[in-house]
Amino acid sequence: MAKTSPVRHASRSLIWLGVLIVALAAALTSGVLWGSATVAPKLGLDLQGGTEVILTPALEGGHQITSDELDQAVSIIRQRVNASGVSEATVSTQGNTNIVVDVPGRLDDATKQRIEASSKMELRPVLLAQSPATTSFTGQDGKSTPYPTPAPTLANTPTAKPTDASDESWVTPYLQAKYNAFDCASLKTATTNVAPADEPLVTCDDAGQTKYLLGPVEVEGSDITNATAGTISSQQGVNTGQWGVNLTFNSRGAKAFDKVSQRLNGYYAAAQSAGTSDPRSQFAFVLDGRVLEAPQMQGVITGNTSQITGNFTQESAQTLANQLKFGALPVSFKVQSSNTISATLGSTQLLSGMIAGAIGLLLVFIYTLVQYRTLGFVTIMSLVIAAALSYLTIALLSWQMGYRLSLAGVAGLIVAIGFTADSFIVYFERIRDELREGRGLESAVEAGWKRARRTVYAAKSTNMLSAVVLYIFAVGDVQGFAFTLGLTTILDVIIVVMFTHPVMQLFARTEFFASGHKLSGLDPTALGAVYRGAGQFRPATTVGAAKLASSSREAAKRQTIAERKAAELAAAGTRRNGKDD
Repeated sequence: MAKTSPVRHASRSLIWLGVLIVALAAALTSGVLWGSATVAPKLGLDLQGGTEVILTPALEGGHQITSDELDQAVSIIRQRVNASGVSEATVSTQGNTNIVVDVPGRLDDATKQRIEASSKMELRPVLLAQSPATTSFTGQDGKSTPYPTPAPTLANTPTAKPTDASDESWVTPYLQAKYNAFDCASLKTATTNVAPADEPLVTCDDAGQTKYLLGPVEVEGSDITNATAGTISSQQGVNTGQWGVNLTFNSRGAKAFDKVSQRLNGYYAAAQSAGTSDPRSQFAFVLDGRVLEAPQMQGVITGNTSQITGNFTQESAQTLANQLKFGALPVSFKVQSSNTISATLGSTQLLSGMIAGAIGLLLVFIYTLVQYRTLGFVTIMSLVIAAALSYLTIALLSWQMGYRLSLAGVAGLIVAIGFTADSFIVYFERIRDELREGRGLESAVEAGWKRARRTVYAAKSTNMLSAVVLYIFAVGDVQGFAFTLGLTTILDVIIVVMFTHPVMQLFARTEFFASGHKLSGLDPTALGAVYRGAGQFRPATTVGAAKLASSSREAAKRQTIAERKAAELAAAGTRRNGKDD
């Protein structure tokens, strides 16, 4: 099979590039007409403004939040915000206690709930349960009478030291009265989510239908290493179609859960034998002081996995899994304030960035036209297409992934102008080198591409590696810079391969470039080529002594170490031969 001709290869590459541009433009247009896309990319907090939420810790007694706990909370909240599809959000500390979350644009309800939810996960055994939850009893007169508020004089200390978290000794007279009088409707204002971990907790389920008295915490939410939403399968492996949340524990959590499951399963087996039910066979998953589920422990769990089941939908199961997957906060937080903030840099800085980019482009245009003459227009066209691809890609990412362009991202785009132009310069100089060695233009284009391609790929690999490392280890605005740098690096390679090289293959067959016109930028005579093909040699020209000396010094500077040593040995040999004569 014959090899594909350069012209056919070039035409095919240009056609595919055109298809790519048309496809991106069509996708963006359809998003604008029938979706929620916008022609202009979404802007970051520093350019558009947004919402600022300040969180303050809800601490127990005299507990003080540590710097490690604060850093852990910042990391978890940042992951939650990023998981909601919001980019360029900033999560930072304020003083030694508060956390500040700045979100670009309008804050939607789902993201606000992610930020405000402390997701303090606790696993507690059930001591008492009542469904439906009531706050009254029927007296001897047959009338419904509300339970009285617990009297401060009631005993609140266990008469016997509890042996474990399920011991009924925890239920003191005061705690029993508090449980009886507790109204699930007051759960919104109750401070159950900051109850001490080593004390019982009175609370309700999220729907307010069941009231619980729970024992102390036996497994911390921080022991959960992963959580995924999925459908539940029966013991026979049949998919039930019901949704649940699968939990994975670390070694400490698995060990504690194994111990708890043995005790609670004992209560379950005893109740089954007696034909009754025992609430102490239940283990409550408590999120922010509310019971999500309190399933019965129907078996001993010896592994590091468990499952939360209940009345979950796919959406609610996924929401809970996301909250737990990103870890439980070391302490609970409450919203201190939520305010709309103006742009910190605004349109003035954006305009300045655009002007800087335009100046950079203009300087590159002038340089390429002066250095490469007509060949410089290939660079200009390549940069224009690269700019179009960058714009379409960023606009689509803004629509599909919520990406927002910050000033740091604009800086990355401006820096990419120089990196992109550098690829073209490397390629053009390789072509010129081949012309200096006496090749024809078509041959010089192919040979120069083979040499330049390796250099371009190596340089772009380095740029891409830098962008990836910077994106992984940086946060906030620096990630925006790394993202645009990596994106433009990929587009740079696409442009060089699918536009710049194919255009040069086509231009090499035109009379203007093939004849080495003085304005083409590829004139062999101006480049110093000696052999011009078909036995033709450029006539020798007289070179001045000053220019010859300057050229000699420049050539000496470009010598490698091996070449320099060889020259020194040759010079030393010449001097010895002169003395012998």
